[in-house]
Amino acid sequence: MIRIDARNTIDEAEIEETFIRASGPGGQNVNKVSSAVQLRFDLSKAAGLAPDTAERLARLAGRRLSREGVLVIQANRFRTQERNRADALERLIALVTEASERPIVRRPTRPTFASTLRRLDSKRVKSSHKALRRSPPSEE
Repeated sequence: MIRIDARNTIDEAEIEETFIRASGPGGQNVNKVSSAVQLRFDLSKAAGLAPDTAERLARLAGRRLSREGVLVIQANRFRTQERNRADALERLIALVTEASERPIVRRPTRPTFASTLRRLDSKRVKSSHKALRRSPPSEE
């Protein structure tokens, strides 16, 4: 079990890893060895996640979430399979950690009476300065 916080855990049995050939670093070895990792995590079957966390995780995942509700993370940054596995797992944990944080609800506020008076006063002052720049009315 991977513990994210008090409400959220990930069972390692729910994580499926497949190894694929990677482009990128590795030289000629890249054509022979399957060093890239494709980590799959089914959100619909994740029992250790709180429902609100799973909902936020689905929103955060974006294009990484398939139609079936499976989160797919590909890691091919490193040359070795072990480091790519660790990288994919770290990215999954970071994503779940981010989703587990409840967003702060914004409560709309009104400007204070004093700030409204200051704003109106500054408008009055600017208006009087601009009025002084105008040419005097013609006497005809």
